[in-house]
Amino acid sequence: MLDVLLAGLGVLLAISVAGALLFLYVQDVTQEKHAVLRNFPLVGHLRYFFEKLGEYFRQYFFLGDRDERPFDRATRSWVYRMAKNEGGIIGFGSTYPMHQPGALVFVNAPFPVLEEEQQDAPAVIIGEGYCATPFVGKSLVNISAMSFGAISKPAVRALSRGAAAAGCWLDTGEGGLSPHHLEGGCDIIFQIGTAKYGVRDEAGQLSDEKLRAVAAHQTVRAFEIKLSQGAKPGKGGVLPGNKVTPEIARIRGIAEGRDSLSPNRHLEIANIDDLLDRVEHVRALTGKPVGVKTAIGGRRFIDELTEAVTRRGLQAAPDFLTLDGGEGGSGAAPQALADHMAMSIDEALPLVADALLASGLKGRIRLIAAGQLVTPARVAWALSAGADFVNTARGFMFSLGCIQALRCHTNTCPTGVTTHDPRLQRGLVVEDKAARVASYCRNMNKEVAMIAHSCGLRQARELRREHVRIVQPSGHSVALDTLCPYPAPASAARS
Repeated sequence: MLDVLLAGLGVLLAISVAGALLFLYVQDVTQEKHAVLRNFPLVGHLRYFFEKLGEYFRQYFFLGDRDERPFDRATRSWVYRMAKNEGGIIGFGSTYPMHQPGALVFVNAPFPVLEEEQQDAPAVIIGEGYCATPFVGKSLVNISAMSFGAISKPAVRALSRGAAAAGCWLDTGEGGLSPHHLEGGCDIIFQIGTAKYGVRDEAGQLSDEKLRAVAAHQTVRAFEIKLSQGAKPGKGGVLPGNKVTPEIARIRGIAEGRDSLSPNRHLEIANIDDLLDRVEHVRALTGKPVGVKTAIGGRRFIDELTEAVTRRGLQAAPDFLTLDGGEGGSGAAPQALADHMAMSIDEALPLVADALLASGLKGRIRLIAAGQLVTPARVAWALSAGADFVNTARGFMFSLGCIQALRCHTNTCPTGVTTHDPRLQRGLVVEDKAARVASYCRNMNKEVAMIAHSCGLRQARELRREHVRIVQPSGHSVALDTLCPYPAPASAARS
């Protein structure tokens, strides 16, 4: 009896499979969207199956340690080790392509400084003399703008706790201030995006009342007016509707479940004078430093900015300028902009630093650099080129466990960093990842200092362009101060 029953089930299963295949065959040959399936029904599905799996096979089996983009495996592995406090020690030899154009080579001193001569990099004060509550930046490396929404609640909580432990700041991104940002008690820079999330009135305009409420939080140390970011200059923030949860909608002041699309610029800021007017307004209202974040495509922006500040006086200057390179990242961006818009940080940073030096504003406007600066060598280069601080987002995402799955915009992040699916968020344990965030930050500062000491300097803020060389297409390296000579010194702008 059992044999007959099993035989009957087998026949039923075979008929079901045959029926499903027949249905799929008919569907393939009659559909008009995919030529491969129309010409090769059934077997054509293998093409799409392997295409989907291809990126994972390339990542783990076929690409070399230095081949992958946007961050290669060697770089990601280094960040993971730093976050786990496993040390940056390697054996046998480096795989860094030091003969390729663009490679960084630091100038080692014949007699590096002894341990007893070494110093910690001094803190830098932002806004001193121009606002009621200046901000003291203690860490060379800090957490770049990542909105709550683009990243998950446990990710923000871990970043807040880790930043507090390491002594670095956390930029909120344009998504507003959440309780999760405040949880750890770290220094916070509140970003005012083009949609004014978190500080907008019912008409979507900047609310002075809400701005004062944000400034009342003691740990909110500064405000940043975002003009653009490197991943998508000229395009506002994009948060797909499937990531706009009730909590995110409440914090941003928008509708739940609908795409959150920021304007491509501030409606009330159409020129440099409008920008400086807004900087002065926010600073007077909050009593705290106010900066500007932007990517640039040439000299025009910084030349107009320095000219306007010189004309109006130092009180009109932004207290800091966050310069994002065209290689910057984002949770969601049009590929046409991500691939082709804005100068890279390698080109933009020396240009902007020179403009500030030439105008005598370098001491007034603190310069923060961002754009794939996730290793100590890249941070040391940025300090040499003229940056006062470095921001990184994806470096800290790696410290949270990001595996570069490239699924930030789909709400299916397998590590819980950029998803609001509770099942996937469960994998991100806040306590463990907060410790890794802090370790990554501390080890970055430590290894930047190690590079400076090897250059014969007491601390990392003494790095200058003559301390780093850039490999050219010929294979020979040239000192950065030769490639980008310092401008002639200028007298300070008059107030």
